[in-house]
Amino acid sequence: MLGEYLPILLFLGVAAAVGVVLLLVGTVLGKLLAPRGAIAGGTEKLSPYECGFEAFEDAHMQFDVRYYLIAILFIAFDLEIAFVFPWAVIFRSLGIAGLYEMGVFLGLLVLGFVYCWKKGALEWE
Repeated sequence: MLGEYLPILLFLGVAAAVGVVLLLVGTVLGKLLAPRGAIAGGTEKLSPYECGFEAFEDAHMQFDVRYYLIAILFIAFDLEIAFVFPWAVIFRSLGIAGLYEMGVFLGLLVLGFVYCWKKGALEWE
């Protein structure tokens, strides 16, 4: 009975060993091949930066709500494409119930879009 699970145990052991070996090889190669000192740019390369320029404020600053509204818009339209395309492929087999269900789904997406629009997420400065 336990002999039937031996291939699975062997597979898990090999997968774990490969994972550990890859991590170790990556770490060792990173240490060996990483540029060091003045040749690599010295302190300029090791200094912290954010988006290509020096950080000038505290990292714990408040973000504008428009960033989150843009994220909501992205998710809404990403979901729309992910669900509308397969629905359109099998539209005829779903019948009128499928049409109503997609209408409710698209209605909720439109509500999310209108919310973002009213909050000013689509206005760029």
